[in-house]
Amino acid sequence: MTAPLLEARGLKVAVGGRTVVDGLDLALFAGQSLAILGRNGAGKSTLLSTLAGLWAPAAGEVRLGGEPYAALPPREAARRRAWLGQVQADPFSAGVLETVLTGRHPHLGRWQWESSEDARIAREALAAVGLTGMEEREVQTLSGGERQRVAIATLLAQAAGLYLLDEPLSHLDLNHQMAVLELFAGAARDCGAGVVMVLHDPGLAHRYCDRVLLVGGDGGTELGSADDMLTADRLSRLYGYRLRLVEADGRRCFIPE
Repeated sequence: MTAPLLEARGLKVAVGGRTVVDGLDLALFAGQSLAILGRNGAGKSTLLSTLAGLWAPAAGEVRLGGEPYAALPPREAARRRAWLGQVQADPFSAGVLETVLTGRHPHLGRWQWESSEDARIAREALAAVGLTGMEEREVQTLSGGERQRVAIATLLAQAAGLYLLDEPLSHLDLNHQMAVLELFAGAARDCGAGVVMVLHDPGLAHRYCDRVLLVGGDGGTELGSADDMLTADRLSRLYGYRLRLVEADGRRCFIPE
């Protein structure tokens, strides 16, 4: 049987002396999408960083394609998984195309320059997020939403088989939120990619993800299908506020009571 793209075994995650995830077992296979939901400060971002190999677990292990991160050189790990953080820092001025081309660096040798093929891939990634014609703009002149789309284009250019996305809808208007979700849903459906997203809208999680992980912030988690996890009772307990479920055409949304 093919190894999961991403696997956590007995995973314990702690930050600031507080355990936020304890004993998590998780397996994500090709073509699957997982949403992570929870309150602010529950540890969602720290968990995602741990799954990306950027934060050391307090216990347990994370495997990428069947291998622990410790067995993978950083360049090989970057070819297998792409990570989007919450904050895009630009301390130095750079062009949009230059920035997106950094997504190709895991595929280049130490002293190798980007090729015309790398530039083609980067331009296609920009087109996928609706930024054709912006190649020469400096990233420091972009709006928050435009900068977020450049970050997503950089991930697409990386061409990894697994995407780990921390609040990918930040700064985006409704049109671009839906476009980004459709983009990654297509990557899972048509290309067999694995997708893990930290989201805040349970309705969008139900629409675009197969599975859902609820993070309580006290070490406890609940993992299951989107249908099973995204109920009014479970979400009301998770967020500490009573929610009402509304369904239409097989889609769910949740309204505060």
